[in-house]
Amino acid sequence: MLQIKTLILAAASSAFMLASQPLLAHSDEYLDTQKAPNGGQLRMAGPYHFELVVSGDNKEAKDSPVVVHVTDHAGARVATAGATGTATILAGKKKSSATLTPAGDNRMEGTATYVSTPDMKVVVSITLAGKAAEQARFTPLAVSH
Repeated sequence: MLQIKTLILAAASSAFMLASQPLLAHSDEYLDTQKAPNGGQLRMAGPYHFELVVSGDNKEAKDSPVVVHVTDHAGARVATAGATGTATILAGKKKSSATLTPAGDNRMEGTATYVSTPDMKVVVSITLAGKAAEQARFTPLAVSH
């Protein structure tokens, strides 16, 4: 009887470990190894992936687009109709923000004044219709990306 319990426990533990593997695959480090469909940087945000696309060639501060594509963990598009969002950008010693609005399909768009620097950090917060807010942090122009 003890052997059967031990066998069941071992099988359950193995099943849990195998089921957990996809969850481990969604770290920032893993997502940085993936080619983003729109040329941006991918981050996990709760049950979603956010892909941030910013201008990479602003030598001086100017109004530029901020675009976020929303997908599920399998890469399927998630509709953004009725969603709201913000992107807070820290580049150099300047801080700016963009209000993100739905722009068809799975896109959220806005405009912010920023310089494209390798140390740029962006915090994106999106609330899909009827859902809780989800947040992700990006370093979209970092060399390792």
